[in-house]
Amino acid sequence: MQQAILILENNEIFYGKSVGYKADSYGEIVFNTAMTGYQEVVTDPSYKNQIITFTYPHIGNVGVNEADKESASSYVSGLVIRETPLEASNWRSIQNFSDYLKKMKIVCIAEIDTRHITTQIRNNGAMKACIIHNKKDINKAKKKLNGGASMVGSELASKVSSSKRYAFKENIFQLPKKAQNTDKKFRVIAYDYGVKKNILRILFSMGCDVEVVPAKTSVKNILSKNPDGIFLSNGPGDPEPCDYAIKSIRSLFEYNIPIFGICLGHQLIALASDSKTKKMKYGHHGANHPVIDLKTGNVMITSQNHGFVVDEENLSKDFIITHRSLFDNTIQGIRHKKLPIFSFQGHPEACPGPQDVNYLFEEFIKLMKKKNAKKK
Repeated sequence: MQQAILILENNEIFYGKSVGYKADSYGEIVFNTAMTGYQEVVTDPSYKNQIITFTYPHIGNVGVNEADKESASSYVSGLVIRETPLEASNWRSIQNFSDYLKKMKIVCIAEIDTRHITTQIRNNGAMKACIIHNKKDINKAKKKLNGGASMVGSELASKVSSSKRYAFKENIFQLPKKAQNTDKKFRVIAYDYGVKKNILRILFSMGCDVEVVPAKTSVKNILSKNPDGIFLSNGPGDPEPCDYAIKSIRSLFEYNIPIFGICLGHQLIALASDSKTKKMKYGHHGANHPVIDLKTGNVMITSQNHGFVVDEENLSKDFIITHRSLFDNTIQGIRHKKLPIFSFQGHPEACPGPQDVNYLFEEFIKLMKKKNAKKK
């Protein structure tokens, strides 16, 4: 295997082996604590411009398959892993992980002490980093790294959004085709800021006629579809530069349409209400994060992927806090006091991860039912 070199913003250098695509790659380095679901993680558009350090030592042991993709592509800048098995062992596997990385043009460095990398990120915060393949390029790479763009101020949602609208018609994996709900009761327009497929699968399986639209779709265009509900998806980057989305969401507040936001969508709802967001030290990335529902007191294990958070000190008085992280007490959920609008910071669709927070989709359905009942 060819040598690969990882360089951190704090000038630490690590030598490993290249097991992916041979190219130099730059991004913000973060760590992900999930023990499984690496294919879903790699295909999550929320990771655009980021280099992911997997804390779990074995990545690639079950290969890859067609079903576990959360988007049609991969937007990660690179991967850092301890080791990748030479053989994949799973009945669903159609390709080994290393071949998949090369096919998808994903840069990956292996045989790295990922525990040390994780400690560096926890101590110093998410840093800029790069993966290169030629030792002679180290000084040049350091200069480029120091002059690289920060994640703060980076508008990335429109870069990963679909370029055209489309109808989504896939069931969740657990439902056989014969159990597909063909009686669609609710028309949902889903803004694509980097949406994951399983979010859409859940909505479709729960009786929603789902239409996905590009991130910059106008409010006029949305209202012309007479939606029962509007979904605001997850996505990458800093939410504050997404002025096009913030403006549209603020306008949609006036129409009393149920709105449900996840991750970036959650942050955009807050910003549309004149709240503020802020960059976290190293963010939440993993499938094992405890969150408490403040109404019921129930503690749930959740899937997370975000580097920004709603700033509690600057939260609009129109919203109440519904969920908190038990790692750092940051806001995980908010709900409007009068309007049918709520959001969640984590990824309740659980790809990868637990399904403890799936009930939020049921809450969205209830709001749409209530809206339809008022029409009658």
